Amino acid sequence: MLNLEKNFLKKKILIYGLGKSGLSTYSYLKKNNIISLYDDQIITKKNIKDTHTTYKEIIKKEFDCIIISPGIDINNCKLSRFLKKNHKKIYTDLDIFYSRYAFNQKITITGTNGKSTTAKLLYDILKDQKKDVRLVGNIGNPVLLEKKIKKDTLFVIEASSYQLEYSKLFKTNISLILNISPDHLERHKTINKYVSAKFKLIKNQSKNDIAILNTKNFYIKRKLKQKKFAPSILKIEKYISDRFIKKIDNHYFDTDGNKENLTFVLKVSKILKLKNNLLLKSLKNFKGLSFRQEIIHNSKFLKIINDSKATSFSSSEKLLKSLKNIYWIVGGLPKKRDKFLLKKNDCKKIKLYIFGKNQKFFINELKNKMAFKSFLNLKSLIAKVFLDIKNENNFIKKTILFSPASASFDTFKNFEERGRYFNKLIKNYIK
Repeated sequence: MLNLEKNFLKKKILIYGLGKSGLSTYSYLKKNNIISLYDDQIITKKNIKDTHTTYKEIIKKEFDCIIISPGIDINNCKLSRFLKKNHKKIYTDLDIFYSRYAFNQKITITGTNGKSTTAKLLYDILKDQKKDVRLVGNIGNPVLLEKKIKKDTLFVIEASSYQLEYSKLFKTNISLILNISPDHLERHKTINKYVSAKFKLIKNQSKNDIAILNTKNFYIKRKLKQKKFAPSILKIEKYISDRFIKKIDNHYFDTDGNKENLTFVLKVSKILKLKNNLLLKSLKNFKGLSFRQEIIHNSKFLKIINDSKATSFSSSEKLLKSLKNIYWIVGGLPKKRDKFLLKKNDCKKIKLYIFGKNQKFFINELKNKMAFKSFLNLKSLIAKVFLDIKNENNFIKKTILFSPASASFDTFKNFEERGRYFNKLIKNYIK
């Protein structure tokens, strides 16, 4: 047993935040520790009510460690003062996971855009290579839910800035930072703090580890100039060639964003010395994830892409640059201080359609770069898009791009619900 594992044995532990991550942590630790549970919301689940504690009880107790869920913001939560006072005791489920499985190979992916797609693509490839691989973290199962782990079990982990921010022990063999653009500033406050949270992944690596970084990215390049890091740095300075894309024969990889994701995956494949014939087969069969640049219709004169996962301008921009004759649909809850960086010249091929309660934000940000039409809801907008396409009546292929560039919480529970609703509306027009 590693000494690290003793950090979470026979301890008095507070688990703060009882979503998926917090509950999986509780399930993992409860046999060998004295556990107290707390959440900012009222607890109704019977199986954890007895262990749930109150704010008054917490501030009187002494804990050996505090495990906080990714959604907890130390600066904006009910236990804020208590957490700041006990900052050295704070850990995450990633730390517990590393303490238990330090010797297993881990590939961890972070970045502003493309994390989930890259993680799933790499997982599929490794599965097809007959590896015992697990896909965990921000994309799938919380890391502590995995069972029957052996010495050769390999982990593909998607890590968000929220997960990395408070982790102290977690370390990965191969790290990937796909890209960085301003995001989650309502939590991190500044772009520098956001970048630092991402780079914590590399900061914790040793000289025997590998970091793969997109050095085309401004923020990544700047961070590398500011500080030296221990692992071997592999730089991504250009994306995979169109010649290789044709060899794969999968239109999913035609866009710049997916070429970027693929370039990283091929670097990892080379490091792991994967079988090339199986690799090509996996790439040819890859369909991507639902609501992430998902092609839901593709005919001679019309392509429809559901990119409901796009929650900022940066997550839409690469796709916009890769397409032609675009009917771009945006709307939702904008990210704090989000900026659209494409130049007016890059927007000539775009017709903009805005929906929802925050139209003013999108109009102010985009009106000088492209013509737009605005609508109260998505249903009336879709009707107008199809009418406009019909009235154009030419034989040039068009693309309806649902890439909202904003969070979904103004109207929907999450981006998945928003994506399903979009698909439902489209079915009325595509037979």
